[in-house]
Amino acid sequence: MKRISLKLGSGLSMIMLSLYSTSSYANCSFVKDSDARALCRAKSQGSSSQCSFIKNSDQRAYCKASVDKNSSQCSFIRDSDLRSRCRAETGGSSSSGQCSFVRDSDQRALCKAKAQKSSSQCSFIRDGDLRALCRAIVDHNSSQCSFIKNSDLRSQCRSES
Repeated sequence: MKRISLKLGSGLSMIMLSLYSTSSYANCSFVKDSDARALCRAKSQGSSSQCSFIKNSDQRAYCKASVDKNSSQCSFIRDSDLRSRCRAETGGSSSSGQCSFVRDSDQRALCKAKAQKSSSQCSFIRDGDLRALCRAIVDHNSSQCSFIKNSDLRSQCRSES
């Protein structure tokens, strides 16, 4: 999201306009899964209002927590792996330490990379698509998205990096 400040009139009043990158928002329309598409739109817009379109209650709570950076929302998630990822990504209790509770090794490494904001953790991910997603998100390098074969993951990558 880009923010532009404009001075109006005598310069005493200022407004902030939020402009959404049309390219990242447009990438979300290519995501086939409706819940994943709503999450993509919420993250690319920086607005949790899109989360209300998510049918899965755990994913909906994750979306709200993730977009609003509110770790208290994570407590509504029943799935322990997703709850741990949520707490790590939102800076909740002991942040990256929460990732150690994620059972899947690739998801655990992705969680740690996001929480620590360190792409060195991405090298521990075996799945090539997830490794590229990890590097793109952590390094804010959308060129990594072109290495992703899965179209939904590639669209997510372009909207988040």
